[in-house]
Amino acid sequence: MSRRQRAEIDAMVRRPRPEGPRPVAELRAGFREMMAGMIVPAGIRTRTVTLGERPAELVEPVGAARAGTVLYFHGGAYVFGSPRTAMSLTGNLVDRTGFRAFSLDYRLAPEHPFPAAVEDGLSAYRALLDSGEDPSAIALAGDSAGGGLAVTTCLAARDAGLPVPAAIVAFSAGLDMTRTGRSMDGKAGADPYFTRAELAHTGDMYLAGQDPRQPLLSPAVLADLTGFPPMLLQAGTNEVLLDDSTRMAERAREAGVDVVLDVTADVPHVFQAFAGVLEEADEALDRAALFLRQRIRTSATPPTPTD
Repeated sequence: MSRRQRAEIDAMVRRPRPEGPRPVAELRAGFREMMAGMIVPAGIRTRTVTLGERPAELVEPVGAARAGTVLYFHGGAYVFGSPRTAMSLTGNLVDRTGFRAFSLDYRLAPEHPFPAAVEDGLSAYRALLDSGEDPSAIALAGDSAGGGLAVTTCLAARDAGLPVPAAIVAFSAGLDMTRTGRSMDGKAGADPYFTRAELAHTGDMYLAGQDPRQPLLSPAVLADLTGFPPMLLQAGTNEVLLDDSTRMAERAREAGVDVVLDVTADVPHVFQAFAGVLEEADEALDRAALFLRQRIRTSATPPTPTD
């Protein structure tokens, strides 16, 4: 592990920010600017398609693709972000696995609060199944809020009577809108990105007055995970949302789910986005790619459920 790289990343993301709640437009512009600096691998190609009822970026390897599909959900607190801001993550998963990925442009709050994002995730997953894709050839993945959406999409699909996917991969997932994890306060000084007040600001936009004590909002503390597929939960020790992953892993084990909790020391929220700059990011993505390759096993050519 590189202490120098970790220290440089921490200093970079601790840049001064305006005090107080920021307008939605400012949050979205700032996130786009930050994520535009992430390295996107060269060995991919992209095009915009429709999946379910929403636009999505189809990300494929430049060379021959392996059979299998990753349905990816970008981060951004359900308020900002897009498939483009997550391209370093989606692209790296595609480049390292050889699978294609659909990165969904799900609806955002405050214009479209809960449960719009979950509805869009379920619609996209259903579209893959309706196209003839075997669920054993599909994995759900995402970062931050998108990691939470990967879990809640699977929860919604199971409860709708659909077959569950082959696997879930979640990077620094937001899995508890009640914000009751001990790390919310215990990691406050270590987290270079978030404060409780900032998370409350964006969380209120997504909740729109609804009670966060619901399985689709706080699966780490309330969801019944019976029948869930294998899960890989990656997080860093320097994030207030760390306990979202640790408690999700404990809940999964109690439900008899095959789960891997992968915690990296002294790295921030969604550190995997720093692939090509931070050694720990590349190593974590390698582990995620191995997890996906081990669980998506098919020789069939996947159908394309797109316009």
